[in-house]
Amino acid sequence: MTARIHGTCAPGFEGVREEFERNFTERGDLGASVAATVDGEFVVDLWGGDADRTGTRAWERDSLVNVYSTTKGMTALGAHLLADRGELDLDAPVARYWPEFAQEGKADIPVRWLLSHRSGVFAPHEPLTSQDLYDWDKVCGVLAATPPWWKPGSVQGYHAVSYGYLVGEVVRRITGVSLGTFLRAEVTGPLGADVYVGTPESEHARCANMVRPVASDGAANAADSATPPAPPVRSIDDHPLAPITLAMQYLPIENVNGAAYRCAEIPAANGHASARGLAKVYAALGGGKLLGESALERLRTRQSEPDERDLVLGAMTAWGEKWEWGLGYMLNLYGQAGPNPRAFGHGGMGGSYAFADPENRVAYAYVMNQMGGGTSGEDLRSVHLVGALYRALR
Repeated sequence: MTARIHGTCAPGFEGVREEFERNFTERGDLGASVAATVDGEFVVDLWGGDADRTGTRAWERDSLVNVYSTTKGMTALGAHLLADRGELDLDAPVARYWPEFAQEGKADIPVRWLLSHRSGVFAPHEPLTSQDLYDWDKVCGVLAATPPWWKPGSVQGYHAVSYGYLVGEVVRRITGVSLGTFLRAEVTGPLGADVYVGTPESEHARCANMVRPVASDGAANAADSATPPAPPVRSIDDHPLAPITLAMQYLPIENVNGAAYRCAEIPAANGHASARGLAKVYAALGGGKLLGESALERLRTRQSEPDERDLVLGAMTAWGEKWEWGLGYMLNLYGQAGPNPRAFGHGGMGGSYAFADPENRVAYAYVMNQMGGGTSGEDLRSVHLVGALYRALR
């Protein structure tokens, strides 16, 4: 499709605009935005296309969209802010801050294993409904009573949705406010960044609707049909080697375009943001404005073992087998964040991606509503944008 592209690129960065246009003409984008900064100044700020599949709403400069697991980078930031202030010890047991978590042999699990997907609490054993995901206290109570699926600390296994409740509850126990409220007060509000975890109804009019990936037969799946009956929520079938991720299986696309989902805080999966907003946060993070130097080093220190296979992602998809984790952030193992191996960020199901590259003083974000098959920077739309960005920096 063709789409009118809006926004600006600094001289020398025209190649990013060209790739952004190709995303619409050659790679199936419907509506999207991309933003990048160098030394905290925007060198790319582009948007275009449609905010829904009917083509009745244009994607605007301030459009927001669900970014799925790209939200996890914001959630991790909440924990690191507290750690940098001395209010949270990442090596302390989670139970120090959340006493109920000590149930079922979890008394000694440190906070860092929550951030690095090593706690073993990647899903509840007790079946829930998708509506239960909106009930913070219920989900946290169930997770606190859940035995780990594997020996904590022994292996890495992606906590697709539980991650947000686990880390978010630690933040809530320390601050007395929800993760989304804390981030808005401490980070996104002061930065003027359009990033929400728990999006107020006043902002829903500018939210773009997510659209399912194109089906294998080439037909687009409808995104606005009635919500099907919700199956029990579990992210595992019979054992940890046969997972079904909550994010893919139990957050139906019809729900993510609704008010209840947008208002809820599901801090691993339902952040709503613009590319410009995410780039602002990562620019401040990578530029040392949010965390001290030692904290910045800590969050991108590898927690995975060399060549470690992710127990959950490795059983589910080829791309997930060997993701390397820092403390809440994906490390740049495959160059999805450019040539600097010390860049870090997070991506989301369907293709959104954001990262910081402190050594090159770069921050980047891409968000979209047409879901693709890639994630975590591997979606070709983002791959081509990042490639063009770094060619401009040479």
